[in-house]
Amino acid sequence: MRAEWNGNTMPDPRVIHFWDGERHVGQWFAEEVEGYRGVSWDTYYVYGPEATWETIPSPLVGSGGTIVQRREQLETQIQALLRN
Repeated sequence: MRAEWNGNTMPDPRVIHFWDGERHVGQWFAEEVEGYRGVSWDTYYVYGPEATWETIPSPLVGSGGTIVQRREQLETQIQALLRN
């Protein structure tokens, strides 16, 4: 439930939090990017500066979940982008 969700977990002015109560975005990413029917929860997707979003964003540099459990992997993927 939205009332139980803490939107301040990433207190960075560059971060924008959205609530997908109807699960439209989570379903879209699960089906179009991940390739399964369901809802993508607590997942990150990393795209580099060359990424475009025509129909499906690509190229995907990395993804994973849960975000907390994969935070070191996420940091590694972001650091690699920043080095390039």
